[in-house]
Amino acid sequence: MNTQRRRRSDRAKLKRVYTRADIEGIAHIDSMPGEAPFVRGPFASMYTQKPWTIRQYAGYAQASDTNLAFRTALAEGAQGLSVAFDLPTQRGYDSDDPAVSADVGMTGVAIDTVEDMTRLFEDIALDRVSVSMTMNGAVLPVLAAFIVAAEESGVGASQLRGTIQNDILKEFMVRNTSIFAPEPSLRIAADVVEYLGKNVPRFNALSVSGYHFQEAGADPVLELALTMANARKYITALAGRGMQADDVCQRMSFFFGVGMDFYVEIAKLRAARILWADIASASGATSDRARALRMHCQTSGWSLTAQKPMNNVVRTTVEALAAVFGGTQSLHTNGYDEALSLPCADASRLARDTQLVLQHETGVCDVVDPWAGSYMMEKLTAEICQKALTVMAEIERRGGVVDVVESGWVREQIHRSALNTQAEIEAGRRTVVGANDFMTGCDEDLGEPQTVDGRRVRVLQTQRLAHIKARRDPTRVRDTLDALTRAARGRDGNLLELTVACMRARATVGECTQALEAVWPRYQICLPLLRDHYGANLESDKDWQDTCRAVADATKRLGRAPRVLIAKLGQDGHDRGARIIAAALSDAGFAVSTGSMFASPSDTVQLAEGERADVIGVSSLAGAQNDLITALRDQLTVRGLRIPIVVGGIIDQASQLVLRRSGVAACFPAGTPIKKIVTLLTAIAVASAEKCVEGDHPLHESA
Repeated sequence: MNTQRRRRSDRAKLKRVYTRADIEGIAHIDSMPGEAPFVRGPFASMYTQKPWTIRQYAGYAQASDTNLAFRTALAEGAQGLSVAFDLPTQRGYDSDDPAVSADVGMTGVAIDTVEDMTRLFEDIALDRVSVSMTMNGAVLPVLAAFIVAAEESGVGASQLRGTIQNDILKEFMVRNTSIFAPEPSLRIAADVVEYLGKNVPRFNALSVSGYHFQEAGADPVLELALTMANARKYITALAGRGMQADDVCQRMSFFFGVGMDFYVEIAKLRAARILWADIASASGATSDRARALRMHCQTSGWSLTAQKPMNNVVRTTVEALAAVFGGTQSLHTNGYDEALSLPCADASRLARDTQLVLQHETGVCDVVDPWAGSYMMEKLTAEICQKALTVMAEIERRGGVVDVVESGWVREQIHRSALNTQAEIEAGRRTVVGANDFMTGCDEDLGEPQTVDGRRVRVLQTQRLAHIKARRDPTRVRDTLDALTRAARGRDGNLLELTVACMRARATVGECTQALEAVWPRYQICLPLLRDHYGANLESDKDWQDTCRAVADATKRLGRAPRVLIAKLGQDGHDRGARIIAAALSDAGFAVSTGSMFASPSDTVQLAEGERADVIGVSSLAGAQNDLITALRDQLTVRGLRIPIVVGGIIDQASQLVLRRSGVAACFPAGTPIKKIVTLLTAIAVASAEKCVEGDHPLHESA
């Protein structure tokens, strides 16, 4: 059993004892709620008059399925809706596109047309229910479809309330669902802000996200610094169009992740309001509405474990409480089974009830900012502010946000932080109860996981698309799409306004994206490999050294290092796991190749053949692994190759069984120790290489 205190990032260390001396000279110490710098909350009354909004993030399969989930959530206590779109929709593809067939409906709802959006919100009063949409790359057609669907249901644009994420910069840093390069993407984001400001005034036009930085591995200070640096860039871009600072800033909100470092997470959220008040003021904003940061929070998905998943109920509750103490305006709580699959109905209900218990049974709503004046909390809040400012200054020194995106500096900083955290877990310096310590006891029977029949969704969506295309006016569709292309090529015309016209004419999400692709080709994203960092964190760990010696023995036996290709197939943009495994294998002694993001099975097999890989490792966090692995195996067969495949990520037990029966050499569900992965991959790679030498492998001549 590990009895050590958990190790924290150097940026957020705590002292054992704090005293009055720690808060001397802190400028914000006597501020009040609802007053600048808003450290104690953006509103004077906070939860004493109205608690935070319970806004649960949901979406899967077809629109009617998600509509039922939405109406159930509202009936059971949710007060706002947050839409999860499937990956093809997020990346601007229609459901009938063969390139994205495996991902349709799998991790969100498939939306191709105005009719899909109408079904999504059927019998939901859009003039009374606030809607948040996590949409960035394909923001133009998806938001346009929402506006048109609402309009055709009798709800005018001026009546709509909610938030569109529209935070494209973070997509280049972590989430990877961008479509176009940074500069045209910023133009799209700015056009959305301008159009909503004129036509949909109650809708937040930008929700600047830190959540995804945390999920990708950033520590709280780095998460906060990157979020604020992006927000500052958006202000600059919009001010360059002549928009006033007050108008720009009051239309922006923020989205933060809340993890298990309880005190630090509370301080981070309090610090965020101080930083934003200063940034907005420095940009020329004068109104309290513009300078007071409003936020949505979500409990950490990364902190959830597949081992002893009922422990996740505790984790989510603690994280939710930190978000409340930090002063969030709305909150999503994760389901306990999300490290295994989409949350089942029971998990979703318990996640909502967790917030209801906090609101109605605990008394946490009775006092505004109960942490005010705490020696520890006020000192920590001030320290996080200062450390975040130091990181922001480094970004400016390197040329600004776009430059550090294009240079890869941001992705490397986040990746280093993720590797540090993973090494701490592997070495036992960071305890995860039930995963690397306190592991006795039986695993819980969670019942049937939430599953999606992606093939059925794809067939139905394809039929609906064909029906709409047969009924629409093709000339009108072509003319509106041509106008959108011309506007992208030039500088005249608001792109969202033109996309609304396209969707009214019954163009599809994919067609609108293609109209822009005629001017701006899709942005390519690689999987960079960071060497000699992960292993350096484990130099004194005996188990890791034993693992490295086993790889060294295999290298001696083969006369070369074992070769592995780490691949990301389909539209899944999460790369934290793939890059950590690639770095660990490389430091252990493997020859590691990494493909690009969103690779096709055909491209992956071609790369594996060119690199003479002994084994292909596929990272999957989006539920589409069964179809993608089938396609990968088919491509290997076409080329006459028998390279073994292993799969890691969020894979439920039923999928693991299917994959193993199909011939997959090994499955590594979330939380599998890296030393175990390296050891097993070594054995698989050696066996594959030796078959090659014996002539039993189709690549024996090139090996």
